[in-house]
Amino acid sequence: MTERSTNTNTESVLLTRDGAVANLTLNRQAALNALDLPMMDALVAHVAMIAADPTLRVVVLQGAGKHFMAGGDLKTFATHLDAEPAQRQADFQLIVDRLHAAIEHVQRMPQVVICALRGAVAGFGLSLAAACDLAVAADDAYFASAYRQIGLTPDGGGTWALPRIVGLRKALEIYLLSERFDAREAQRIGLVNRVVDGAALEATVSAMAQSIATGPALALGNVKRLLRESSGRTLSEQLHAEAESFARCAATDDFAEGIRAFLDKRPPRFR
Repeated sequence: MTERSTNTNTESVLLTRDGAVANLTLNRQAALNALDLPMMDALVAHVAMIAADPTLRVVVLQGAGKHFMAGGDLKTFATHLDAEPAQRQADFQLIVDRLHAAIEHVQRMPQVVICALRGAVAGFGLSLAAACDLAVAADDAYFASAYRQIGLTPDGGGTWALPRIVGLRKALEIYLLSERFDAREAQRIGLVNRVVDGAALEATVSAMAQSIATGPALALGNVKRLLRESSGRTLSEQLHAEAESFARCAATDDFAEGIRAFLDKRPPRFR
């Protein structure tokens, strides 16, 4: 049975559920889904709630309308300009530290996070896309770091994720030159997995989400964890982690079903 429910605690971030798939939609269309303080708090709260829900297996992250996210809301930033520099520094430290909880959840949650990108993917939007596990872009998507133009350095874990995805030299180019690039270039450098016609974006992402949602939950969650944690381990430590995960998965009903399905020459029906 497919269940759909909507969380109405906030209008700036919408949460719907389709079975084991959570759909998280950034919803400030008039502002190109730029991040203001209420949206920030809603994003952190929703992601934390999803991470704690063992019945969810996949998260689809998208922007409402024609854009994913154009970064932070500069009108919100402007309200702090009259403060003394020391106070402004303290204010923005608190704001960004609070926001970063969402990035930690995206990276560490067992659920696979797929972002559907169209239009502007800039500033924090670029960092958020880089934090996700899989990314599919419409052919009209465009990408920019955007921090240089307002005299800031990146947030949202961009300086951690981007060099791991595209390499240090390319990440330096993206942040230092702040040049816009298109979806095909994003695919070429490994920032997105696939580029599709805009009309096919929703169906493509939905098919990926359903493929993961109907797969072996522990095994796929452990794949994400093993890959995410690999850069902080030695080879020996990673081999040990792989052995532990392999053995734990082998003790599940999904493993038994996979073996039986192979021998019976039928598709597996994972629980």
